[in-house]
Amino acid sequence: MRTFRVGLFTECYRPIQNGIVASVDTLALALRAHGHDAIVVTPEMPGYRDGVADVVRVPSLPLPTRTAYRLTVPYLPRALGALSIVHTHSPFVTGWLGARAARRAGVPLVFTYHTQLEAYAHYVPFETHATRSAATQLTRAYANSADAVIVPTAAMERRLRELGVRARIAVVPSGIDVAEFARGRRSAAMRARLGARDDEALILSVGRLGREKNVELALEAFARLDHPRARLAIVGDGAHRDALERAAARLGIGARTTFAREFARSDLPDAYASCDAFVFPSRSETQGLVLVEALAAGASVVAVDTPQTRDVLGDAGTLVPEDRDAMAAALGRTLAGGRSDPSFGAAVAARFDGDRLGEEVIALYRSLLTGASEAALAAAR
Repeated sequence: MRTFRVGLFTECYRPIQNGIVASVDTLALALRAHGHDAIVVTPEMPGYRDGVADVVRVPSLPLPTRTAYRLTVPYLPRALGALSIVHTHSPFVTGWLGARAARRAGVPLVFTYHTQLEAYAHYVPFETHATRSAATQLTRAYANSADAVIVPTAAMERRLRELGVRARIAVVPSGIDVAEFARGRRSAAMRARLGARDDEALILSVGRLGREKNVELALEAFARLDHPRARLAIVGDGAHRDALERAAARLGIGARTTFAREFARSDLPDAYASCDAFVFPSRSETQGLVLVEALAAGASVVAVDTPQTRDVLGDAGTLVPEDRDAMAAALGRTLAGGRSDPSFGAAVAARFDGDRLGEEVIALYRSLLTGASEAALAAAR
């Protein structure tokens, strides 16, 4: 059976930790497990060395904001070699670099839609409406340049169609190593690291700390929670952390809130398994990888109700309006009811097994390559 050499072009990669990086890594592992070559193409990060040959770093420049991200120089390194598929993970410079590589080589271009860019307009120092309009136009133009677009939820397929995307769309969730997260265990040492005493109920939030993640809602809900011994632990870091710490102090919950910073990915299974409720306040996700991780580890999930979150959770979590009192009430009921049956969440999480979803992506690659071959034969006749 034919094997592929796939270029995975991503704007962000290690040492950055986020859902996109985890998704790219999981896909790369699945591709390699099935005998294919997967080469990650990503900006250089000063002082960081990968130590492996299957990551190609592109020269980059610093951005004029406080961020770990870099501006890719539009240059294709010779070390990249010949590719049979280009699979991009952003519509920015690295994504357009991938599109150029695909067109030059005459190979299919696949684009995974990870980010609702219009939700990030506050990072750009221009008028909000104009910025959102520009983000929409960028998404539409880039997606329509691809031979196929992968979205992680049916809600995002509907969203792209609303934006005017006409390209082929395949719904394939971003996967995780479900077994790894299912091995998470409740641990006194982990709970202590998260600031929780033995007699405290622990509510956990995991994710990058940016305004679009809506963590303020979790803080406000926690401040209204009717529970005598509860602690909120926030795992993650980002430019919005200082503002969130000030908000916690202003709400009078600073002493009961742990800002635990970023955890190594290997520590997350035990963190999820050690909480009594997992809270997810974001509305800006295309999927929300942490939801799947929490389910796989057996956590009880309380999340803001959005179409994409509903696609992921189904009946395996508690969905609430974007309202602090509704979220506080749901957290109170969850803590009072004890941890949910972990097998229920695990059954939902099994749908997101990275290896199986990798097979779906490989099947998409094959269909595109078959179609390209047939088109070439027809043109030669």
